[in-house]
Amino acid sequence: MKILSKEQIYKADQITLKRQQITSTELMERAATEVFNWMHSRLNGAPVLIRVFCGIGNNGGDGLVLSRHLVNHGYNVITYVVNCSNERSNDFLINYERLRQASKKWPELLKCESDFPEISPDDIIVDAIFGIGLKRPADDWIQRLFQHFRKSKAFTLSIDMPSGLYTDKIPESEDAVVWSHYTLSFQVPKLVFFLPDTAKFVDRWEVIDIGLDQDFLNDAISIADYIGKPEVLPFYKIHDKFSHKGTFGHVLIIGGSYGKIGAVQLASRAALVSGAGLVTTFIPKCGYTALQTALPEIMVMTDVNDDFISNIKVDQPFNAIGIGVGLGTHPDTVMAIESFLKSQKTPLVIDADAINMLSSHKKLIQYIPELTILTPHPKELERLIGKWKDDFDKIKKVKRLSKKYNLIVVIKGFNTMIILHDQVYINSTGNPGLATAGSGDVLTGIITGLLAQGYEPLQSAIFGVYLHGKSADLLAHNMAYQCITASDVIDGISNAYTDLFVQPEISNESSYSNGSEN
Repeated sequence: MKILSKEQIYKADQITLKRQQITSTELMERAATEVFNWMHSRLNGAPVLIRVFCGIGNNGGDGLVLSRHLVNHGYNVITYVVNCSNERSNDFLINYERLRQASKKWPELLKCESDFPEISPDDIIVDAIFGIGLKRPADDWIQRLFQHFRKSKAFTLSIDMPSGLYTDKIPESEDAVVWSHYTLSFQVPKLVFFLPDTAKFVDRWEVIDIGLDQDFLNDAISIADYIGKPEVLPFYKIHDKFSHKGTFGHVLIIGGSYGKIGAVQLASRAALVSGAGLVTTFIPKCGYTALQTALPEIMVMTDVNDDFISNIKVDQPFNAIGIGVGLGTHPDTVMAIESFLKSQKTPLVIDADAINMLSSHKKLIQYIPELTILTPHPKELERLIGKWKDDFDKIKKVKRLSKKYNLIVVIKGFNTMIILHDQVYINSTGNPGLATAGSGDVLTGIITGLLAQGYEPLQSAIFGVYLHGKSADLLAHNMAYQCITASDVIDGISNAYTDLFVQPEISNESSYSNGSEN
């Protein structure tokens, strides 16, 4: 699913008006009616008090249309106009008059803190104050209104965007934004829904199709793409019945040091379970017996050193190599990695301590093959690109690194991002159960296993991250997040593959909803 900039959304609106020969008022009616339909299908006439807070622009106009439909269907509604300024948009004024004709109650005007209504935790708040066009922080008294919403503990539904949240920068204060329980986003999700700095304002979200011009949406170059099942299913490679283990590639996992052989075991097993035909490991001598015992399906080569890798010698070709898990950063290991990288043209996945080596020995990065996949966790990423001011700055710096060296960077975390040059892909799967020891080693193994099977590097990164997260999501149906281990995630890869071909249950819900199966 595409994620577009606010400028592209504005353009989509204008093209829709022109091509469909409708007015902006008619498009507003269509959009807000979809919000009403969403609410009505869930409330079904329930005797709850709905408080609709409207700004004086087009987002407020949406709120006025919604209020009118709610009134016409017998709901208990109080509408408020948050008097941000004395200038009203034309569509706001049109729908203000329409609401007045439909309701015996005039919208209540809020001009200062003393006008704030008492809000019960049992009420529903509809936030239709500011939309995507916000350019500066709300006035202090409006920020206090947002805080009033939050203190009330009432369920808060935002139309298109939580008010006070920008599409393209981080808010100055968390008190200057509505903390929304549910956001109904028009046509496409917004990038800020997925960033660590701003996702807290969007507890759950759903896309509402408001009928914007489909040709424009199809042709638009997205600022990011949200990756769900429909996006990864075309990647899947069907196994031919005459295939053999050589058909599905040979993986080499390089890593391990004294006390950290388990990382190699996890990555190797994940590579096998993801579909690689053969897996070989290169480890220090201390891990030989443990690894051969734990994983009889793999082959093991060892360094001359007992406790760490000091000289990587592999004489056979491999289809993909994963390097760094449990590796350690001994000076001899750094020298061994430098020598190894200088001779490599095999597709690589670089993780953990191998990334730390790239950070502390900058010359190493020039030796890695193009389209190598880096999989840093946040601290490893910071060592690699330096500190960032905010999430937008982080993405900018990762793009710069990716373009300079032609690399794929996987920014691990909730809504993991995969970046290649200016392309950003945001994963839809995963949950807090992945915040466990060895989870990153498993991801390295999955991606390396996919690479070995002939998936393109970008496909391997996107598909691998998706399967990793989907495994955890399916596990969470029967396990508490706290109980999921990295080994469980490997066990769940089979179910993640199978789920690709499971048809979703018929529902009124959008296919894309943060926190639900996608």
